[in-house]
Amino acid sequence: MTKVTVNFVQGSQYSSHGWHTFLKNNGLEGSMSRRGNCHDNAVAESFFQLLKRERVKRKIYSTRQEARQDIFKYIELFYNCQRRHGSNNQLSPVEYGENFEKRLLSRLRD
Repeated sequence: MTKVTVNFVQGSQYSSHGWHTFLKNNGLEGSMSRRGNCHDNAVAESFFQLLKRERVKRKIYSTRQEARQDIFKYIELFYNCQRRHGSNNQLSPVEYGENFEKRLLSRLRD
């Protein structure tokens, strides 16, 4: 079974015995960066900023289920498959992954 990683900031509440017990009891794995490492969450923060700006703030959801479905569609049908990413040479994540796999396979054949 794959564990879910919970990334959190520095703070005594996140290093306490109770927090670690909660993570263990719920099959979660904690991840906390070293003090002063401000870049560990940059990718996740960028993604959530885009999600809010491009999708969530433009809609009013009637139910939590409606929000989940809409956000799932945004991520799986647009963000991963169609949206161009500057950090991926203007490729979508799917295109970038396919290109990476092709390069890797061609190196293995050589």
